[in-house]
Amino acid sequence: MARPAPEITELADTLRDNLGKIEQHGKRADSIVKNMLLHSREGSGEHRPVDINALVEESLNLAYHGARAEKQGFNITLERALDPAAGEVDLFPQEITRVLLNLIANGFYAAHKRKQEDDNAGYEPTLLAATKAVGDRVQISIRDNGTGIPPDVKEKIFNPFFTTKPPGEGTGLGLSLSHDIVVKQHGGSIEVDTRPGEFTEIRITLPRAAVAAAKP
Repeated sequence: MARPAPEITELADTLRDNLGKIEQHGKRADSIVKNMLLHSREGSGEHRPVDINALVEESLNLAYHGARAEKQGFNITLERALDPAAGEVDLFPQEITRVLLNLIANGFYAAHKRKQEDDNAGYEPTLLAATKAVGDRVQISIRDNGTGIPPDVKEKIFNPFFTTKPPGEGTGLGLSLSHDIVVKQHGGSIEVDTRPGEFTEIRITLPRAAVAAAKP
């Protein structure tokens, strides 16, 4: 006995939805593998003293122009509070640039998302990049006035493969790899201060001198 037309239509819709989900997860898996290979193959480059303010400025400009090229109509106010005493830090510039680009891109995403969701016409997406000399260490802060991070999500953001972005937009590797680069490779620390609906600030603290225990 032939199936009624409505049942066939419903079955076809279910199959179509499942195929769509398979495609989304496949793209995410592909992106995750590519990111992991990129991290493992590129190496860490040269370990050398670097002007930290110049590195932050360069990362900020790269991230901004990249976002403008990728998303039509993207705009955000960039603010800087760079401590002249920040000076030089002995690090792997390629790796720390990768960390900063990831943090800045996340800030852009959060601010842009709040702009889309916020009914307040006066809201202006803003991102602040700051540096601060702290004795034999230097602190870098990236602060956005975006959506903020709920407490239950904040606990997981450094876990590998955890992401709150839609399928295809996030791999869940960015903050996990950033944590490893800062903490394991450079002997530094990374902290998160956030308030849902208001802001997120991520602070990186790096030793000025190379740490013997840190490995590329």
